[in-house]
Amino acid sequence: MDFACAIRKNETLKSGYFRVVFDAPGIAAKARGGQFVHIRIPAMRDRILRRPFSIGDADSASGALTVVYKVVGCGTEELSVLRPGDVCSIMGPLGNAYTPPGVDTFPILVAGGYGSAALYLVAKNSPKKGLLLMGARSREDLILADAFEQLGFEVRISTDDGSAGHRGFVTELLKDAVSGHSPEKCMVYGCGPTPMLLALGKQTLELGVEAELSLDQHMCCGVGACFACVVKIKDPSSPDGWRYSRSCKEGPVYNAREVYYG
Repeated sequence: MDFACAIRKNETLKSGYFRVVFDAPGIAAKARGGQFVHIRIPAMRDRILRRPFSIGDADSASGALTVVYKVVGCGTEELSVLRPGDVCSIMGPLGNAYTPPGVDTFPILVAGGYGSAALYLVAKNSPKKGLLLMGARSREDLILADAFEQLGFEVRISTDDGSAGHRGFVTELLKDAVSGHSPEKCMVYGCGPTPMLLALGKQTLELGVEAELSLDQHMCCGVGACFACVVKIKDPSSPDGWRYSRSCKEGPVYNAREVYYG
């Protein structure tokens, strides 16, 4: 599950956002939407922890594994300067995956920030083309909208500052997105900041729509050994009504009905 993967391409999508493609046939053949990889970056050998990244795309035929990332710290900064031929040690695919949409399912993907990258494989493999609700702080933080449109998905946008699309939170677009469809035929897939996902989960329960949320947290080991990435899920047998779940092992994808919102 640990592979030495050479970089094929590492390119800038827009300011601060990058897309890296690895030669990783052992991972690409098994990867599913919602899973992640744990990458050791060569220049950071003095740091024992790997960096987790959602799988953006995987091509089993060519062995290409794609990760979309934003430079937010020293790890992603070091990753951004790697070039074709550089080799990274990658563990994966890790975690569970989103439930693939059925033939009669209308998929509604809800992405906050670069959470859209983790939803791409869901859209790519969906038999029915649906809707992507994409939220960001501003126009400059919107990425991959064209990639989803090329798959046949309608894209609706919201930004906190109103620089593109609806001014406000992306969750404010959900009620209208479900309108016109039978709730039992819809499936919501969410990825983004935790506050957004918790709001989204509660909203889908109110609307009677099934939903799965990628509640990934800061991860250390990536394999369930350290309990650093836990999230709260419902547990009727617990005195408090909830227990901790390891997002890297039992998650990162959870059904909205499992999540504890207290």
